[in-house]
Amino acid sequence: MIVLASASAVRARLLEAAGVAFTAVPPELDEEAVKARMLAAGASPKAIAAHLAEAKALAAPAGEGDLVIGADQTLDLDGALVDKAASLAEARERLRALRGRAHTLHAAAVLARGGEILWRGQASPVMTLRDVSDAFLEDYLAAEGESVLSSVGCYRLESLGAQLFSHIDGDYFAVLGLPLIPLLAALRDAGAIAS
Repeated sequence: MIVLASASAVRARLLEAAGVAFTAVPPELDEEAVKARMLAAGASPKAIAAHLAEAKALAAPAGEGDLVIGADQTLDLDGALVDKAASLAEARERLRALRGRAHTLHAAAVLARGGEILWRGQASPVMTLRDVSDAFLEDYLAAEGESVLSSVGCYRLESLGAQLFSHIDGDYFAVLGLPLIPLLAALRDAGAIAS
């Protein structure tokens, strides 16, 4: 059995659309405490994404022989970790800070079995927001509402959020939070899906 150690609806949809049968089981992990410790130790946003993906894969309850997918994504703005906005007001300020600039999303995934890491993968697409007007941001936030709070960048590329961008350099699936193509290859290598 394949276990997705995540509560992310987007990651689940990506796996379902790719024809992967799995069970989603959120891991028992205090992500904020892990991030705080890593930030205090000077870890980069990329390293934090990789570590959290591994920690999730190892923390998820799984049966003997189950393959566990752990995944995480961080937003890196000029080397600083940016967390999810807690309110629409914070989302507005986040988008104002991002507009006209590039930031990097670090999407990491890990495949584990029996407490052993079998595979690690990471992709880091670079996202450039247009220099959108305040009026556009207000219309965008009114249309999307609190759904923007589920994304660290306050956008969903698979919906109206696509209009925020002038350029994207990298893997679409990684933007959504999962380096899917290399993960599928790892699942095939592990004999979990058809090759």
